Amino acid sequence: MGGGLPDYEIPPVVEVVCGILFEPVKALLAPHFGLLWEKYKPDYFSCREIPPLAPTIEHFTEVPPFDIQLTDIPPLPRIWFVHKNDNAIVQVQRDRFLHNWRKSKPEDEYPRYPMVIAFFKDRLSQFRSFLEENELGVIKPLQYEMTYINHIPQGDAWQNLNEIGKVFPDFARRVNKHQFLPEPEGINWRTSFVLPDEPGRLHVTIKHGKHRETGKPLLILDLTVRGIGSDRSSEGIWPWFDLAREWIVRGFTDLTGEEVQKLIWKRKN
Repeated sequence: MGGGLPDYEIPPVVEVVCGILFEPVKALLAPHFGLLWEKYKPDYFSCREIPPLAPTIEHFTEVPPFDIQLTDIPPLPRIWFVHKNDNAIVQVQRDRFLHNWRKSKPEDEYPRYPMVIAFFKDRLSQFRSFLEENELGVIKPLQYEMTYINHIPQGDAWQNLNEIGKVFPDFARRVNKHQFLPEPEGINWRTSFVLPDEPGRLHVTIKHGKHRETGKPLLILDLTVRGIGSDRSSEGIWPWFDLAREWIVRGFTDLTGEEVQKLIWKRKN
């Protein structure tokens, strides 16, 4: 695409998730999670059981390229290992590994992509080593995923949903004195874009919600890239994540208004 990526001094990012879906590691049993926690425990003090995520595979042909085999092994929960600062989570289940950075306190600042991907790379390496040390198998990737979640609170260029076009110009609402319909009660928009040569799709959702703690109205912009490249080696994963990040950043810039970019998020270039 050429040129440097758009950069923002105060981006509205509140969470970034990097993950990999792989063929189920059948030898991974519930007791192993305790052993795995010992690897992460110096930084990830607590753990939680969460229902497992169902696999969602991006298809680009009529015949699905992947076949996830069902087994008679009882399902395991998804385990969260939560960082001592509460702003990072390692998630593990039999067929998936994810690492989240999240804004848990108002003073938390997005640490930027190089640090986010470095944390994911390090935690994934620890998980690979754990599987090898315990002779449980190896990761055979089926799909990669990256998600950026953005919160745009009321007051940042918009006051009501009639003004959504100030944040997302493609969805400007016509308002005049003859209009019958009132202000929308909510917004829930979804679309997707195929990356060139089909290494994945960018999925975009825009929703109206409220901040969990303050109850303040929000516009929530979720950008997710899912897919996989032709190189499925342990090193081939990283160019894919660089590409996914580029599509998310450029997609964010395409979808949002120039005024809010400059005045609220302090766009640098």
